[in-house]
Amino acid sequence: MAYDRDVVREALGKARAEGRDSLTAPEGRLICEAYGIPVPGEGLATTADDAVRLADDLGGPVAMKIVSRDILHKTEAGGVKIGVEGADAVKAAFDEIIANAKAYDADADIDGVQVQQMLSGGHEVIIGATTDPTFGKVVVFGLGGVLVEVTKDVTFRLAPMDLDTARSMLDSIAAAEVLKGARGAELADAGALADVIVRVSDLVSDFPEIREIDLNPVFARPDGASAADVRILLETEETVAPVQHSPEEILAVMNRLMHPRAVAVIGASNETGKIGNSVMRNLVDGGYAGEIYPINPKADEVLGRKAYAKIGDVPGDVDVAVFAVPAKFVVGAVREVGAKGVPVAVLIPSGFAETGNVELQEELVTAARESGVRLLGPNIYGYYSTHDNLCATFCTPFDVKGGVALTSQSGGIGMAILGFARSTNTGVSAIVGLGNKSDIDEDDLLTFFATDDNTTCVAMHLEDLKDGRAFVAAAQRTTKEKPVVVLKAGRTASGARAASSHTGALAGDDKVYDDILRQAGVVRAYGLNDMLEYARGLPVLPTPKGENVVIITGAGGSGVLLSDACEANGLQLMTIPQDLDEAFRAFIPPFGAAGNPVDITGGEPPSTYEATIRLGLQDPRIHALILGYWHTIVTPPMVFAELVAKVAAEARAAGIDKPIVASLAGDTEVEQASQYLYEHGVVAYPYTTEKPVAVLGAKYRWARAAGLI
Repeated sequence: MAYDRDVVREALGKARAEGRDSLTAPEGRLICEAYGIPVPGEGLATTADDAVRLADDLGGPVAMKIVSRDILHKTEAGGVKIGVEGADAVKAAFDEIIANAKAYDADADIDGVQVQQMLSGGHEVIIGATTDPTFGKVVVFGLGGVLVEVTKDVTFRLAPMDLDTARSMLDSIAAAEVLKGARGAELADAGALADVIVRVSDLVSDFPEIREIDLNPVFARPDGASAADVRILLETEETVAPVQHSPEEILAVMNRLMHPRAVAVIGASNETGKIGNSVMRNLVDGGYAGEIYPINPKADEVLGRKAYAKIGDVPGDVDVAVFAVPAKFVVGAVREVGAKGVPVAVLIPSGFAETGNVELQEELVTAARESGVRLLGPNIYGYYSTHDNLCATFCTPFDVKGGVALTSQSGGIGMAILGFARSTNTGVSAIVGLGNKSDIDEDDLLTFFATDDNTTCVAMHLEDLKDGRAFVAAAQRTTKEKPVVVLKAGRTASGARAASSHTGALAGDDKVYDDILRQAGVVRAYGLNDMLEYARGLPVLPTPKGENVVIITGAGGSGVLLSDACEANGLQLMTIPQDLDEAFRAFIPPFGAAGNPVDITGGEPPSTYEATIRLGLQDPRIHALILGYWHTIVTPPMVFAELVAKVAAEARAAGIDKPIVASLAGDTEVEQASQYLYEHGVVAYPYTTEKPVAVLGAKYRWARAAGLI
């Protein structure tokens, strides 16, 4: 697209030279025209006679709006009149707008009144962009007009974006079907709207000094889209770009962190109860095969290992230094670690920014950068790399190897992760604490886990993101190959600076995180248990090859609840064709029900379950199965579990591998049956219809985002 960037540069430079943090409406119009954003005809009137002349030139009714750099919210100030027609009405409107503006702010610098061609028809939408503290420039689209902040029917994407991403925004709001002409509504020109979205995205990407832009309302009609009102706010504060590392640099450090050949423990101790003792015991007792170097100037040896007064005395290279000393000693020790050539320090000590000691943490970060040391922490429980038998933590050891990598910003959540993994026997590749995230954060970990052959799924608890764009880039690389589950704590954000515009106000809550995480391809969990269950279940389920889901149940009530859960989780219940309906009916009693759900009724023997499940697996038109089991003496829980596992195994042996989830209702025996099914590749839960379907829904969300369906 051809843009006149010189016009924009001149307008922004003039405003900033005058110390302004906003543009006037005529300046906003100039910028829109420079970027090809359609706006109605208009002019600036400084007298009532000017207003009459402009209205006559434009023809028909006009909209009239106050123009003042000191009055951003024109409607609040009584500075807007619409549908004004006729010379007398225009004069009266001009005088009233000026009077209202002076009453609203007697000191306001008033340029005049904007007289604008009146737009009508179509739908009022908002297109804008804001500067999010986490993700930088984000674009908003949604229903607009005066009620935009009430309806909040909007969606966000990172800028810049392509036309396909812009079009996806049109489908991501609740009113999407209305814009497509549903129920007799006027059709909106989707191509014109997407074009405006891309132009706004390009504008704020080209000129990052634009803090926010609102086009509201944009009139979306069948023959195009025009922005009736433009508001542009400018940055007044200098922004500091986050420190960036290339993927290659990140991997070089992360591989030494997660697969170290030698670990030093700064503050290693023989005294039971001390963190330095616990870390040493976990390293030694966990079977870590690399070198372990205790650093303690007052000991000759720790746990039978030769101790060194300082890390510089260690003979040979060290990959990781785990710190277990008080905060006041950390900065000096980090410099010593850097002098030794150790690439990464794992900082267990607290007493930094989390306690208000921001200066000490800043000093720590500066020392690390000057010394060439990457920092994990501080204020963490340590980390586990199970396939290396590495337990570098003062918490309980964990040694069940598997494909799930788990990270947490909180130590308490880290222990919950540990307990869940142990109680469910979830195989883990790594558990990593991030704490204050003074340096290493989620995008560093994702960059590593994306290439780690031992990791098949990543689950992350986070309270914030230091660099949202780096995270999105890392997540998009990772989710093409393996699922990433994110639990974002603190789902209500402040966005204090953002209240100065509609776009900013809309961005001041969790909606930005929700949409951008989806754009990144991650599966978002809204509770801790959800995150853990997704992490446990997603690696178990094969990737579905299509959207057709079929429920087979022994209880009608469960079938209804499972159907509700499917809708809640974005799953598509298959419309059963006649031949398949007849095939199911051949196995179920006359009083049962084919269709979807397939209700085989509760009194049926194991053979009915077996035959219908086998049919569901063998028919290529069915892509996933949800099983609803009801405990009966005719088909006891373990009998059901064993036959499902057998049928599934036979199908896999024949090259058929579909996701199967199960809900088991019954007495306590269903707990053992559910565990048995999980161990045999079927995600199963007792006493709930929601959880198995939620895990299947999460698998589908990832598969769609990864382009696998």
